[in-house]
Amino acid sequence: MFTGIIEELGEILALDQTADAAVITVRAPLAVSDARHGDSIAVSGVCLTVVDQTADTFRADVMAQTLRMSTLGELAPGSRVNLERAARVGDRLGGHIVQGHVDGTAEVLTVTPGEAWSVLRFSLPDELAALVVDKGSISVSGVSLTVSAVSAPSDGSPFWFEVSLIPETLSATTLGALAPGDRVNLETDVLARHVQRLVALEGSAS
Repeated sequence: MFTGIIEELGEILALDQTADAAVITVRAPLAVSDARHGDSIAVSGVCLTVVDQTADTFRADVMAQTLRMSTLGELAPGSRVNLERAARVGDRLGGHIVQGHVDGTAEVLTVTPGEAWSVLRFSLPDELAALVVDKGSISVSGVSLTVSAVSAPSDGSPFWFEVSLIPETLSATTLGALAPGDRVNLETDVLARHVQRLVALEGSAS
């Protein structure tokens, strides 16, 4: 379990892909400072398990489904990633409950710089539109954010959502380097997913 508060910007050292999996090597001095074999570390929002480590790196296996559902397969040596260690029981919940189980990806549509913040607009897959609400929580590449605007539900246009990012978020995460066309990992609010499932089951039983 994570909170979406990024602790460190890591660097991809290697991504060794096979037909249906990959092994990723990440430079992450802070994340591995107290890590043990089997620990969970969120890499740009994707929960991965430490299988090997050195003083400042760790390796993790990435299965085919994760490669399909996320942007991890697009990474290359030198790519920067957002890192967060699993939350400890009793820690402050600075963001929101993030599982590290991404729902899919989104594309950056626009980046609008402001005097004190930037507004980023992202595409929103149709199947996730009902789970994203104005002022709700969303994880974008592992960063816990508040939705600042969403598309109207019935205007016939593709769905989108916006977030407003303060300078700290822009500098401390990979989000500050995003440009139109870039892709990010999305994880919607777990509570919204449960409600959607309950409503669907209730409807099918009627």
